[in-house]
Formats: sequence, structure tokens, C-alpha cells
Amino acid sequence: MSDSTSTTDAARTAILEGRTSLGIEFGSTRIKACLIGENPGDVLAVGSHEWENQFVDRVWTYSLDSVWAGVQAAYADLVAQVSRDHGVEPTTFGAIGVSAMMHGYLAFDAADELLVPFRTWRNTSTGPAAAELSESFGVNIPLRWSIAHLHQAVLDDEAHVPDVAFLTTLAGYVHWKLTGRKVIGVGDASGMFPIDSATYDYDAGLIAIYDDLVADRAPQLRVADLLPEVLVAGEAAGTLTVEGAALLDPTGALKPGALLCPPEGDAGTGMVATNSVAPRTGNVSAGTSIFAMVVLEAPLAQVHHELDLVTTPAGDPVAMVHCNNGASELAAWVSVFSRFAAASGTPVDTDAAFGVLLREALEGEADAGGIIAYNHLAGEPIAGLTEGRPLVVRTPDSRLTLANFMRAQVYGVYGTLSLGMRVLADEGVSLDRMFAHGGIFRTAGVAQRLLAGALDAPVAVGETASEGGAWGIAVLASYLRAQSSSAAASGTAASGTAASGTDLGTYLNESVFADAGFDTVAPVAEDVAGFATFLDRYRAGLAAEAAAVQAL
Repeated sequence: MSDSTSTTDAARTAILEGRTSLGIEFGSTRIKACLIGENPGDVLAVGSHEWENQFVDRVWTYSLDSVWAGVQAAYADLVAQVSRDHGVEPTTFGAIGVSAMMHGYLAFDAADELLVPFRTWRNTSTGPAAAELSESFGVNIPLRWSIAHLHQAVLDDEAHVPDVAFLTTLAGYVHWKLTGRKVIGVGDASGMFPIDSATYDYDAGLIAIYDDLVADRAPQLRVADLLPEVLVAGEAAGTLTVEGAALLDPTGALKPGALLCPPEGDAGTGMVATNSVAPRTGNVSAGTSIFAMVVLEAPLAQVHHELDLVTTPAGDPVAMVHCNNGASELAAWVSVFSRFAAASGTPVDTDAAFGVLLREALEGEADAGGIIAYNHLAGEPIAGLTEGRPLVVRTPDSRLTLANFMRAQVYGVYGTLSLGMRVLADEGVSLDRMFAHGGIFRTAGVAQRLLAGALDAPVAVGETASEGGAWGIAVLASYLRAQSSSAAASGTAASGTAASGTDLGTYLNESVFADAGFDTVAPVAEDVAGFATFLDRYRAGLAAEAAAVQAL
């Protein structure tokens, strides 16, 4: 028997016996399912479904119907690949995990009915609430955080506020419907309300401050009663119910009973997917949004509006530079050039077009030839923008070539992120390594090299970089299986602490990334200098975009 046949047989057996872990992530433009084997590095199948948010009544939203239609399509796509590649179809899993874009506002009444349409992280209409909370709490509360959305509804005297009985995130909502449990992973929870890293729970002092703050305006609110229960990585978060199995797989083939790990946000799964959960490590996740996570050794000296203070899935403190706008504008330009290719009689698929155009960016001048690209489709707090207006700006003496244009577009993806990273550098935060993941890094050596120049730091990309958070949450589900096995052997309940097994960082180092391949690119001096020049122009030109917001 050949090694490949043996490997295939082992995978088939693991699938049939439910010794696998399933990760599901709701990204901004794609819902993805990822199935891994007993070795978390073995990706057995992937399924996906594309979806888009809607801008309805000046609110970015997704309907709950689209949530379930999308996850069913992604799951069906995964099952189809399992059948094609392994000749069987799964009926159960060892563990399941759900991840999604963080923050936002999903508010339900006592009858578990949605009170207002889902308000996603992209909405930047919470300025007065975020400002008042930041001042009252003494910590930065970004516009997109769930508590900012709730407080803005209080300030606006919205009719639904007296009826709010439960708040959660998208991952928390899906997990609740799959298991019946209103829980949330600590990393995702840290984007709802500030977390006390000593207790791995909501900050009790700030809970009391908030209740006092709204005592006159919304006396019925007790925020601790509204928020989901917080769990850390490795803790059991329920099992798949009969109703939950039917929501994932309407065919009825999927059986109930699988364990579920705590639902997490895309930031946390990105940290796991890049092995960036230890102090002095960090990662950049690039998609519709782009954000950098840096695990802290010590508290920051000052409060900065550019930085969120969140946590890893294990509850350790993290500084987060979150930008609402990532690679969507770049993707739109790639679509334009793809259409040109098709119109000229030489059509290329999207991946090929990305590859050609990204590689062309490397031929551009280091400062993009004087071209500035702003990727802001939505408001961007770090840049001081309440709404987005994508722009390409250049002076008459700039060099407009395809190479310079594409380099400017890639630089534009990193522009606002770099403004926030400069704040971390000024705080003296040090990094041993920065990992990157997301679809933009599928084209080898381009976005990675230009990011290294933008950050002036080595950037590593792993083999699973394009799988991103779906693989990351599958790994967290696998970690729950490992913790549960350890707890069963010792006769204790599963938890995320080293006392009941292996801590998350050790698990990732020893069981997931021990033999993983990473391609690390050091910054090129010319790129560093060129991006610095670009960023100076970018910062100065933000006034033009602000004017466009006012005018258009």
C-alpha cells in the first residue's frame, strides 16, 4: 500500500468515525467551512459561499435568513468536496467551532425575537456613544463595539431599548442557535465590552459605571444581564442540538451531539491561524477589513483612539489596530481589469488577474510614483472619516503607469493600518515576529513583501494563510477535543487552563505548528523608504477625502 493510499484511508476512517474538527467562519464577503483531521494541520476539505452586506436605511446589515442560507450552502459545498476527495460523507464531527466578524449589534427581546436589523461592525454612526463611553470608562471604546451600539440606541431614545433582553455577536448568535447556549469566547467578548484579563470576564467596575451612566435614561438596563457568558479557549461550550444540526444540514444527514468550542471573532481565529497568541507576537489579517493584533507584555501607557484593547482566545491582553477598509477596493479594480481582459478577447479568472496585477506592483516605483490610493468604502475612525469615498489622487508630475497604480492600490490597503501601527511603535511595543494571512497573500511574495516594507518588520506567511479564520476556528475546536480528552483522563472538567491539560500557546507550538512551513520576508530598505514617502502624502491627502465626504 502506498503512503498516499494509507493517508486517504486514514482520512476516510477519521471522517466516518467523527474524529475530525469543523470550523465555520462568517467573513464579510464569504462564509467558509474547513474540515481538519486529527492532525490539525491536515485540511481535509473546504467549502464556501459568497455573500454581501446590504446598505439599508444607511445601515450596513445582513439578514438572518442570509446567515442560514449561506452557512447551509458553505456546509453543502464542504460535504461535496469530502465526497469527491474521500468517497464518504460526514455525519458527525469530533468538535465544531463558529467564528465571525466581531462587534456589531444583534439585540433580542425576551421571546428571542430580533428587535432591529443586525448592525454590523462597518457602521460608524455611534460617535457620540463611543466618545461618552471612552471618557466615562477611561479606556478607548471604538465605534463598532457592541456596547457603543447599545449606548447610541439609548442616546437616540430608540423604541426597542426597553425590550432588549440579550445582546450578542454574529458568532455568538449562530453558536446559540446551534447549541441553545448563550455563550461567547473571550476574544469575541472583548469586542463587545471591556474584559478584565485577571478574571477573563467583563470588567465588573466598568459594568457598574455603565449601569450608573444610563440609570436615568434607561433604568431597566443591567448590562451584565444582557451579555453572553464568557468562556476561554478549551472550555466546552455546548453540543450540537437536533435543531442545530438541521440548521447546518437540512438534508438530515448530520447527527446531533458534536462538541462545540466557544464561538470566537475573526481577530482571535486569525491569531490562532498564525500562531500569534504569545507576548511579542502579532499578526495582520487582510480581507474586507484589515487589522493587526499585537500580544502585549505590559499595559499601554496611554489611551489611544487608534487602538482597541482586546484579548487572545485564551484571555491575554492584545492591542488591536482595526481598519474598516481592507482589500475590497483593490478587488474592485482587479475586476475592472479582468473585464477589460475579457472585452479584449483574452479572459482570465479572478485569481489569475490578481496574480498578474499584484506581480506588476513589484515593478512600480518604491513610492508608487506619486500616486495615492484611498480604499475607504466605509467610514474609517483612525483616518477621521465618518463615511468612505474611495479616491485615486495624483499630482501632475506623478508617473501614471500600471505598475505604479497597482503598487499604490496595495499601499492603500496598508495605509490606515500603518497610521495605527505608528502609535504602537511610539508606545515602545516590540515584536519578535509578524504573521500575515488572508486571500491577498495567495500571490507569493507580493503583498507580503510590501507589507514588510510598510511595517518595517519581517512578515511571515504560512501554508494555511489563505484558509485564514475558518482553519483557525477548526484548530480551536481541535484544541477543545484535546482538552476534553485530557480532562476525561484526569477526571476533571475541561477548561482552557494548563492545569487541565495544555495551554493554548503550547498546544499551537507542539501540536499544530511544530512542522509548519513559514515563508518569512524581511523588509527591503527601498520599500521602507518608499512607503514612508507614500504615507506622508497619504496622511496629508486625507483632507481631500474628507472634503469629498462633505461634497458627495
